Amino acid sequence: MAKEQLMVLNALDSAKIQLYHFKAIVIAGMGFFTDAYDLFCINPVMLLLGRLYYTEPNPLTGAMPTKPGTLPPNVKSAVAAVALCGTIAGQIFFGLLGDKLGRKKVYGLTLMLMVFCSIGSGLSFGPFGPYGVEAEPKAKAKAVIATLCFFRFWLGFGIGGDYPLSATIMSEYANKKTRGSFIAAVFAMQGFGILAGGIVTIIVSSAFNAANPAPTYEHGANQSTVPEADYVWRIILMFGAIPAALTYYWRMKMPETARYTALVAKNAKQAAADMCTVLQVDLEAEPEKVETRVQGNDFGLFSKQFLQRHGLHLLGTTTTWFLLDIVFYGQSLIQPLIYTTVKWLPPTKQMNAIEEAYQNGKAQTLIALCGTVPGYWFTVVFIDKVGRFAIQLMGFFFMTVFMFALAIPFDHWTSSGSGLGFVIMYSLIFFFANFGPNSTTFVVPAEIFPARLRSTCHGISAAAGKIGSVLGTFVIVYASAPAPSGIGTKNTLMILGGVNLLGVLFTLFVPESKGRSLEEISGEDEEEDSAEARTVSI
Repeated sequence: MAKEQLMVLNALDSAKIQLYHFKAIVIAGMGFFTDAYDLFCINPVMLLLGRLYYTEPNPLTGAMPTKPGTLPPNVKSAVAAVALCGTIAGQIFFGLLGDKLGRKKVYGLTLMLMVFCSIGSGLSFGPFGPYGVEAEPKAKAKAVIATLCFFRFWLGFGIGGDYPLSATIMSEYANKKTRGSFIAAVFAMQGFGILAGGIVTIIVSSAFNAANPAPTYEHGANQSTVPEADYVWRIILMFGAIPAALTYYWRMKMPETARYTALVAKNAKQAAADMCTVLQVDLEAEPEKVETRVQGNDFGLFSKQFLQRHGLHLLGTTTTWFLLDIVFYGQSLIQPLIYTTVKWLPPTKQMNAIEEAYQNGKAQTLIALCGTVPGYWFTVVFIDKVGRFAIQLMGFFFMTVFMFALAIPFDHWTSSGSGLGFVIMYSLIFFFANFGPNSTTFVVPAEIFPARLRSTCHGISAAAGKIGSVLGTFVIVYASAPAPSGIGTKNTLMILGGVNLLGVLFTLFVPESKGRSLEEISGEDEEEDSAEARTVSI
């Protein structure tokens, strides 16, 4: 038998779309804009770091190598993965904190971490020798990379906190009819962040290249990397502080969600007062209903009751996010290699350092415009019509199809004249990732768990995804290298296709949450005796 619904929760579930919904989307979404910008602007940055700090002449002859320097695989993996490791820690830490202290109390801290660490990343420094004389290049390279990794870890820590907090806040503010679209819209800001990373790279590198013209590497190896290139990657990284700083004030003005205040903090009066202001309606505080609803729903994360109710659900949300991020981050990191392989970009020796960053920024922008951003917004439009389960299943299926369609005839795609077809196919993988599991794995954990564990379970699910991204970062970077050091791009794409296929299978553990209230989905509406007797359905 269902418990009687609180008036304030019923008002939220049935509320018409209002201005506060869109304000919440923008306020929460700007965090994800910043998150995506910071995580995905690293590709052109790593190219510049390789040119600046790892292009070394032959110690015996003094001759420059035939190709410009690149980051060694271990350094490249560290720079890419250290932010993801910080993200894992932040997702779990802030997820727990969001359920213990409230969503709002820790919401601004994540932004401040992003602001300070974005600036710190751009100010990464190297050591100096005696009396201010600059240190040896190898020592300087190590110091710059070490400092950059330090700041990017804490940047990732702040980014990680944004996942469970933003998703939970948006799910608890939204009405049940359009809740999926609102949560997906928050996550869709990630697409604009990826797009912004490409655009900022284009603008900054174009300006510096025009002001500091340089020959290509093959026509002047020593002159192809001008000293001003060191400013380019720093500016790109520091730009990420701007959107986070602009959003901080509005985050602090948001009231705590009524669901947390009523169901977790058990303060019915405050919940009603906050939502009266937000919804601009009169609501009655119902403390006796709050006490009744809490009874029977006070089980812990490691309890038998949680395992019976939500064990399979948590398995589904963690495994699908884990598998998705192996593919999503793995294929993102090998983008520059793919662009060169299919001859969409000139060989590195035919560009100077800043021009190489420009070309990769342009390629990232085109992929984002053609596949990434449209995929996110297709999810926003269709998620409350088609449902989460169907979109996720469809996304994993088509990612599998297009991944194998690239990998099996790889020699055809890399032949002369087939580059455009390859890029179109590659864009379709990103499209169905975003009109698919990359969006739904974010939405579902914010809906199917009880209020007192919602942020924690979302953080655990998101952390599982980032563990997948770290695995993808380390393994894919090494695996995609040509033989004998790696298995090559073709075989790497085959492996990623197999991972997508596993995602199809594990999606079967994820429940549909379309059109129902959060309390109905999580079982918080059920009486204690019926809740104990309930069996979990997949």
